[in-house]
Amino acid sequence: MPDTPPPADVTVPGPGDGVDGQDAAQVAQRLATVRARVAGACRAAGRPLDAVQVLLASKTMTADAVRAALHADAEARAAGSGTAPVLLGENRVQELVAKAPVLADLAPRWHVIGPLQSNKVNAALRWAAAVESVADEDLARRLSDRVAGRAEPLDVWVQVNVSGEPTKHGTTPEDAVDVAVGVAALPGLRLAGLMTVGARSPDAAVVRAGYRLLAGLRDAVVASGAPGTTQARGLSMGMSGDLELAVAEGATVVRVGTAVFGARPTPTSTAAA
Repeated sequence: MPDTPPPADVTVPGPGDGVDGQDAAQVAQRLATVRARVAGACRAAGRPLDAVQVLLASKTMTADAVRAALHADAEARAAGSGTAPVLLGENRVQELVAKAPVLADLAPRWHVIGPLQSNKVNAALRWAAAVESVADEDLARRLSDRVAGRAEPLDVWVQVNVSGEPTKHGTTPEDAVDVAVGVAALPGLRLAGLMTVGARSPDAAVVRAGYRLLAGLRDAVVASGAPGTTQARGLSMGMSGDLELAVAEGATVVRVGTAVFGARPTPTSTAAA
């Protein structure tokens, strides 16, 4: 499932039966607003309008709400938006395995964006086309072992904790290049780039500095010339509240949830992915 725009005769899926017309319209409008924000940020940064993909973070959202967003996205592309299909991201494997079969008819590209426990690797890989939360070579080796023999490599992103906040997942900036080089060398994996969750700060300069740090680390990985690193140019960073800052610093994927789906319902479980 490549990250490329669909052909002109793209089939538009129907909206979820569990989302009424008003809610579906709101999802469509919010997605259009996010697309406009991304386009505006690209223009302000002097970047091509197709330089950034939108990933919908569907944590705690129903499959019907996600279906409505996919429907809105497909309608916009069929109307000539020229944008790549949205990606879908799940923090928790249990939510991924619950939603993915229901939405399989739409063939979305799923990314794991939360910490992945080793005992859930097999379940995740049944549906995930990419894992963005690889923070060490141990997990990368497990993924490599599981995808051995696949025709297509698994896209992986090394997650870096650029803020140093203890509650955030990821390798340290000091270790990030070495981890990425090690991951890139593993069979069956394709290092796509680096990922981070921005600093929890009201100061835009602090948040932006973290994103700039990640971009510099990405550049160092590519410049290393190590096997499997030349294509690792992706930067997954920026969320609903700060995507403009991330795009300004070179994000290639922004992960948005509430900006499209609205406020998240209270989760029934706090288990990690």
